[in-house]
Amino acid sequence: MQFIETRGNDGQKPASVTFSEAILSPSASFGGLYVPESLPTLDRDFLEKHLDSHYKALALDFLHAFEIDIEEEVLKAALDRYDAFDDPAMPVPLAEIEEDCCVAELYHGPTRAFKDMALQPFGYILSKLAQKRGENYLIMAATSGDTGPATLETFKNQPNVKVACLYPEGGTSDVQRLQMVTEDAPNLKVIGVKGNFDDTQNTLKALLASEDFKAELDAKNIKLSAANSVNFGRIIFQIIYHIHSYLEMVRSGKITMGEKIYLVVPSGNFGNALGGYYAKKAGLPIEKILISSNVNNILTDWIEKGEYDLNGRELVLTESPAMDILKSSNIERIMYDMFGAERTKELMESLADEGKFVLTKEEHAKLKEVFSASWSDDTECENEIAKYAEKGYIMDPHTATCIKAYETLREKAVPTVIYSTAEWTKFSPTVAKALGNPVEGDIEALKWVTEHTNVSVPPMIEALFSKPIVHTVVVEKDEIKGEMLNFL
Repeated sequence: MQFIETRGNDGQKPASVTFSEAILSPSASFGGLYVPESLPTLDRDFLEKHLDSHYKALALDFLHAFEIDIEEEVLKAALDRYDAFDDPAMPVPLAEIEEDCCVAELYHGPTRAFKDMALQPFGYILSKLAQKRGENYLIMAATSGDTGPATLETFKNQPNVKVACLYPEGGTSDVQRLQMVTEDAPNLKVIGVKGNFDDTQNTLKALLASEDFKAELDAKNIKLSAANSVNFGRIIFQIIYHIHSYLEMVRSGKITMGEKIYLVVPSGNFGNALGGYYAKKAGLPIEKILISSNVNNILTDWIEKGEYDLNGRELVLTESPAMDILKSSNIERIMYDMFGAERTKELMESLADEGKFVLTKEEHAKLKEVFSASWSDDTECENEIAKYAEKGYIMDPHTATCIKAYETLREKAVPTVIYSTAEWTKFSPTVAKALGNPVEGDIEALKWVTEHTNVSVPPMIEALFSKPIVHTVVVEKDEIKGEMLNFL
């Protein structure tokens, strides 16, 4: 499998690269991203073959179908990272919340968020590639709350790799912040940034594309990569759980093989939704992908209005902080697939230069064939949390944004999978507030929720509050580069 560029080739970079090259150096020509030249086929034979498969067997066969240039033993060892999840036999369980709706719980890994599904195997593979090549890498991660902890967890103490993780000060939950600032491995650096997630991601993308920064790293014998979903090494693993969710719906008798389902995806940077899009394009029977947002609803405008306009918009901090994003990276891969490299370059340059782009009527119609979108504010999400708590199911505020999409966007009475991207424990004050007790602080909220519901707090969350704070640096965004170089 070869990987090509979303904005075309600049004549300086190779016209196509292998999977390993795309993940080690994820910045493509003109600031674009890498995408696969083609997709494997998820036909009925493939699905039937894996109806009784373990998640790891499904994943391995899918990676084989992609024909990526990673050795078999490395792939198997990477997938063995799922053995550390709550239930090694079922890393992604589905929970029924309505007769025609199940929640795929993607958060049963070490950091209690869906990013573990991709970053646990991806981190192992990237580290092994670096060791095999005898190269040293700086892995950059910009986080709105979940990518950071998952990146630090997968790379800590890994040879040949150092990690610089950027998070917006005050823009994550307390638990998310503690998951980062208490990590004490010597190859990790966590940097708070005075700004929002878009500021951290913009800096990451600029440094990835900066020849000067790369030259400074070369002088230290260090190469540069990234753990955000700009890296296709993340995306390839985010396709697999959509296939698994479909097969679980068949196994549970919710659907018959070949019957279509809706996917509902809470989205900020659009990597999770992109995984669903690629699964649908490869042949998975998906009726439509329904996108849910919070009040930072720029993705809703892109899908429902055909425009992406940053002008006059201020990022709003919400109770679903992982979606507090205005510049969504992976819409670029969608537009490349639908409209081609030349048009994608034009649209993304318009966004950079003018703060907006507008799709043609035909382009918008093509987007709407696959996606619909809605958004919910914090109060609506709290109401949904309370409603389902009464039924015995506790969800986090990101999952709660999905309920409106499930209730209002389905055009047919088709069974639905909602993706739960984080455990409630990462946002316990919001959950406690939704259940009628607006307590101060995560410790009190966690305690109160467990005492008043049927849920418990996993040990890795409980342990956070007694771990020492290791990383205390908070900088202006123009000081990030210097802080990274100091670390190195």
